[in-house]
Amino acid sequence: MAYRKLGRNSGNRKALFRSVLTAFFKHGRIETTETKAKEISGLAAKMITLAKQGDLHARRQVLAFLVDEEATKKLFDEIAPKYTDRQGGYTRIYKLGPRRGDAAEMAVLELVD
Repeated sequence: MAYRKLGRNSGNRKALFRSVLTAFFKHGRIETTETKAKEISGLAAKMITLAKQGDLHARRQVLAFLVDEEATKKLFDEIAPKYTDRQGGYTRIYKLGPRRGDAAEMAVLELVD
């Protein structure tokens, strides 16, 4: 299977990824379920790779996906320059254990320093 459906239709899944990825770039780390963290990690790598290009076309592509202009600005001005010599592996996932309410496996997704 190419991707995880997460029990949502395609529109809801895309909206979820956009909002979680925006929060991730704003704060640098998020706590979410393990499966969402794995999906978001790949999307974050694509966004950082685009931001490393730094041109107007890449900025517009990222802005078309992310919800907030502030997160896009932070991605291009602060996050991407840290990874200019890195070829991948921009994120790290720490497993936390089950969530109390529904026992979903939780994880922390963060940017590698």
